[in-house]
Amino acid sequence: MTHKYKVTGITCSGCEAKVKSSLLMLPNITNVDVSKEQQTVAITMDKHIALSVLQNALDKKYTISTNNHSEAVEQTKNWFNTYKPILIIFMYIFTISIIVGAQHSKFHWMQAMNVFMAGFFLTFSFFKFLDLKGFAESYSMYDVIAKKIPVWGYVYAFIELTLGIAYAINFQPIETNIATLAIMTISIVGVLQSVFNKRKIKCACLGAVFNLPMSSITIIEDALMIVMSAVMLVKIL
Repeated sequence: MTHKYKVTGITCSGCEAKVKSSLLMLPNITNVDVSKEQQTVAITMDKHIALSVLQNALDKKYTISTNNHSEAVEQTKNWFNTYKPILIIFMYIFTISIIVGAQHSKFHWMQAMNVFMAGFFLTFSFFKFLDLKGFAESYSMYDVIAKKIPVWGYVYAFIELTLGIAYAINFQPIETNIATLAIMTISIVGVLQSVFNKRKIKCACLGAVFNLPMSSITIIEDALMIVMSAVMLVKIL
């Protein structure tokens, strides 16, 4: 994609060269065309880059602003493109859960949540097993246990598979929900630390298949599992 921006402060060919070189140093930017006469810059990028990132790459002498596109719209489109795999997965699992829960005269919330948990763990463990070594290496970058015990990344994939099967067959629901609550609570600690510290690392939730950055959506994903397992546990007890 190519976007055109207004840039003030370009007064000579040296400025043109400086703006171009500064922007080309940013990742995902493949080409930059600067015009001193028009006070514009056309940037070709692999994915949308926030205006603030572009501004921070430039000297304070130069001010960059949007020209013919909406920054908010572009950021929203970029967010959806980045997280499209996980959003589609959640949509499928959620839809199936609603359909199953509705197969009664009164909506069966417990069964719907059971199906959702089964679908979540089975699907996410599947992607981890596609590249188990890659997942374990990515997971050890932020998980509090995997950092100290690297083999935990391998074990975690099998735990997800086991929990998925347990929810699918409604095996020992009390023990299954307690295990989920404990494991996901431990898991979210490393996620929170990474997001709050603004560490730019890869999220291993879908294994090594998709290049998803660690963000608030990862927190929501883990928190949802914690809340649902807690609610199911309370209802059972």
